Amino acid sequence: MSSSPGFNVTAFYAGSFDPPTLGHVDVISQACSFVGRLVVAIGIHSGKTPLFDAKERADMIREACEPVLKSGIKLDVRTFDCLAVDAARDEGASILLRGLRDGTDFDYEMQMAGMNAALEPSIRTVFLPASPAVRPITATLVRQIAAMGGDVSAFVPPSVLRRLTAKLANT
Repeated sequence: MSSSPGFNVTAFYAGSFDPPTLGHVDVISQACSFVGRLVVAIGIHSGKTPLFDAKERADMIREACEPVLKSGIKLDVRTFDCLAVDAARDEGASILLRGLRDGTDFDYEMQMAGMNAALEPSIRTVFLPASPAVRPITATLVRQIAAMGGDVSAFVPPSVLRRLTAKLANT
């Protein structure tokens, strides 16, 4: 048996992470209680222009997650530009991890879970409810508030706040 809590279970957590928020860190922290390996996968889509490039987002995820990783948990940060379920299969994941903030998220994520199960029945979707303190946080709102000069320090890890402040000062 593995010394990690997930006994070698790999979970795949996909998103844009532009920027990584405390909500993302909450989901990652929860996942650490039942997986041995967590792949945080940054979706790259040619039709979107993110504020941060993929390398910047990957660096921010690693920095933000360092304090919440439990002993024995392996964190891999990757990019992907295909279907999430295909990328998860390529990583050897048996779980697609999804965070839920509210009922709207649930309805959308249930549809996605059904489609992903049809595409790859061996990969299960696991929903993690957001902790109450992070439920209202979205990366889109963080970007909008920060771009308008608002204080987003309650919504992102300190390392992300520093990078976000610097990025917006240079735009």
